Amino acid sequence: MNHLVLARKWRPKKFVDLVGQDNTVKILQNIISSGRLHHAYLLTGTRGVGKTTIARIISKALNCLNPEANEPCGICDNCRQIDIGRFVDVIEIDAASNTGVDNIREVLENSQYAPSSGKYKIYIIDEVHMLSKSAFNAMLKTLEEPPAHVVFILATTDPHKVPITILSRCLQLKLRNLAAPEIEHYLAKVLTSEDVGFEAEALEVIATAASGSMRDALSLTDQAIAFANGTITLSISQQMLGISDNGSIIALLQAIQSSNSPELVQICQRLNSEGANFENILEQINHNLFQIGLVQLSPQANLSPELRQLASLISLQDCQLYFEISNLGLEQLRKVNDKYPIFTMSLLRMVAFSIGSQEHKQILIQANNCTTQISAELITPPAQPQVTSAREIIATVVTTSTP
Repeated sequence: MNHLVLARKWRPKKFVDLVGQDNTVKILQNIISSGRLHHAYLLTGTRGVGKTTIARIISKALNCLNPEANEPCGICDNCRQIDIGRFVDVIEIDAASNTGVDNIREVLENSQYAPSSGKYKIYIIDEVHMLSKSAFNAMLKTLEEPPAHVVFILATTDPHKVPITILSRCLQLKLRNLAAPEIEHYLAKVLTSEDVGFEAEALEVIATAASGSMRDALSLTDQAIAFANGTITLSISQQMLGISDNGSIIALLQAIQSSNSPELVQICQRLNSEGANFENILEQINHNLFQIGLVQLSPQANLSPELRQLASLISLQDCQLYFEISNLGLEQLRKVNDKYPIFTMSLLRMVAFSIGSQEHKQILIQANNCTTQISAELITPPAQPQVTSAREIIATVVTTSTP
């Protein structure tokens, strides 16, 4: 079977092919052009942003037989061998499965020998934070003063777990999360080349769901291609990801704004019966509350009429409170298996609590949810007790004490 998944087929082969890492690319190209090579690099960033890919491109750039403008040519024997993982002088190590000090000692002993085919011997250690403490200690001396022909490239998703003694010996390059429009544009390019039809709105949903990871976006696109068996549409991408249409999100927010808890629970039950992904839906609610909060305090041009209406009905304080409640709900959802109770109670919490008009909110809840009628006395605000000012008290004391 010769089929390659999109994440492997479209893995960048040169610096110019990388998406969203312009600062890192500029630093590396300047280093290569000036010849001021560092002996150890630490690439940090979340999953799927290009750490291992950049490490391989660095390996090609340093060992390429015909480099062009600080880029590997991609066609020489060294470049092609590195691309398929068979170049003898580029050694990739998975620290998650080689955590012990013996594994690292073997690497350090072999690093003393000169490269066989290339100019440099490159050691790429992925997920380096998984190494044991003794393994890190064994690396210190070699990492500080390695042989001239050796370059270490360390990659990690969690730099905080890497000892400071290792960090201080490396040139650190932090890779940023990709913006959704960058991912969306790249997916459109990939699907056009793959001759797969798509709707722009569908790619927008996939790019947002990828959370800044290009590899996740390409994996989701592979899944969408298999799911659609044709054109990738908005409804297919939403169904695949368990995301509700925006009409349901607006209906939930309208029920919360009007304190209509029976309607709110009914919508939650319907979503549960449809097998919706409650974490994704609460993220959608959170994003809509964010948009409402923005338009309330800063003019926003691109906002739907439904959200503009909600922004005029929900108070500034309540919008901020709802946003915090949804954030708390997301934290709780990620810790449990049965997500429906947490999701429903998070939304009911928005109905139950309010900042400011507590009495009015309680009356609204009772009016919408209780079968009994609210008496006129309950609606009428209680009379405020008369408070005598300090000036009046002093005047009274002076008057009564005067003979």
